[in-house]
Amino acid sequence: MLKKLTLLHSNDLHGDFMTEQIDDKLVGGVSMLSGYVDKVRREEDHVIYAIAGDMFRGSLIDSEYQGISTIEIMNMLAPDIVTIGNHEVDYGLSHLLFIEKCASFPIINANMYLTLNHTRLFESHKIFRIGGMKVLFIGILTEDVLAQTRQERIIGSLVNVEDAAQEVSKICNAYQTEDIDFTVLLTHIGIESDKKLAEMLDPRNGVDIIIGGHSHTLLSEPVIVNGIPIVQAASGTDQIGRFDITVDTDTNSIHSYEWKLIPITPENCPRNEALEEIILKFHKETEEKYSRILTRFADIYTHPQRNRETMLGKIFADAFKKTLDLDLVLVGSGSIRDPKLGPIVAYKDLLKIFPFSDAIHRIYMTGSQLKHAIRFICRDEAFTGDHTEYYQFSEGFYAEYSVEDHELLMLSMNGKPVEDDQIFRVGMQDYHFQNILYFLDLPPEAVEANGRSKVVATKAMDVVEEYFLDHPYIIGPEEDRLVIYGWGHA
Repeated sequence: MLKKLTLLHSNDLHGDFMTEQIDDKLVGGVSMLSGYVDKVRREEDHVIYAIAGDMFRGSLIDSEYQGISTIEIMNMLAPDIVTIGNHEVDYGLSHLLFIEKCASFPIINANMYLTLNHTRLFESHKIFRIGGMKVLFIGILTEDVLAQTRQERIIGSLVNVEDAAQEVSKICNAYQTEDIDFTVLLTHIGIESDKKLAEMLDPRNGVDIIIGGHSHTLLSEPVIVNGIPIVQAASGTDQIGRFDITVDTDTNSIHSYEWKLIPITPENCPRNEALEEIILKFHKETEEKYSRILTRFADIYTHPQRNRETMLGKIFADAFKKTLDLDLVLVGSGSIRDPKLGPIVAYKDLLKIFPFSDAIHRIYMTGSQLKHAIRFICRDEAFTGDHTEYYQFSEGFYAEYSVEDHELLMLSMNGKPVEDDQIFRVGMQDYHFQNILYFLDLPPEAVEANGRSKVVATKAMDVVEEYFLDHPYIIGPEEDRLVIYGWGHA
């Protein structure tokens, strides 16, 4: 028997609540996003709306209320199912579990657990009985993604994509007798990992589609791997993904489907005025509190993508170096959350673009270790779409790297070649310091052997705020610091 199912999906909302104006058009915002979801629910008989992780982080409203405002807003948006993203753990495990109790929608994850006894933190899956069908959702988050923001070692996860495939297989096999008509993996592992996961899945598991997140990938059509359509909806609320699927309940498979990305605009998305009132209440309170001016830039400075050197990245790195008396600072590109800032910089703008308040650690790194770290940062995955970490470097650093030859051509500090036995005082944000093996391929004990690490600032945000206040007019540094040959840089 053929039955109709409509799947709507978002990912990486990151507290993107407000409508914005782009080229004289109103775009996005939770009010119009909610209006579209409600409209589809009225028009279609069998609708499921799913969110593939990272509801939190990225907005002043979210940061001010540590996600509690986000959950209140999400409750009114009323998704049917949500999976955990890496930024859901940013406010700590206990806060996450509290937030989960505040949610009026189910949150699933098959593989986050307490390391002490391997107890799962969430339900691994949910089965929807809708329109005479049984639709199975399974939530997946791998260790590689969780490690990027994990602050608490008592949280564990699956190590890699191979383990994720095995976990999916176990859950699917456990429900063979349920006669599941349709199976969805709701993941937050990035598009490249989604492809690897799809390739590893046994067709007998019956996984029909993968709805993903984390890599903020904008697609024009689904990526098909091993017969499984894989989709994302970029990030934020400017668009929503929509599947219109015909399910063959006799064969428990897709008979046909259409997928498209729907722009969230007034033409096809009516406003949810009740939700708008709640958002505006939070917005007004935060605007009044955080509207003071910190500094002025000479221009609008940008951070258009995370895997290249940017003007904003250099400004942030210099702020830490000059304030904390360090030889070099590595700022994680992913911690700069907006593509532009300036020319007038208010406190609210800084909180939105740099919402992380973790500590800054001073470590001691040899010239040899620094060279190894740069080679690792510039590995192929950084330029092929995999969601690896990349760094912005402070003043005085200069390196050239060849992608084609996989070779560090030169590395200097303050105009002098870096010698292998030199020791440098290097600043890193806490979650990068905690995961230095994963991010820089440097064993913590090898770095600690050069000298004891120390917290030199308890809150990174405070350092940048004070630097901006002390520098009322900032001209962005023009010089190249990391030159990449063979990938759009040189």
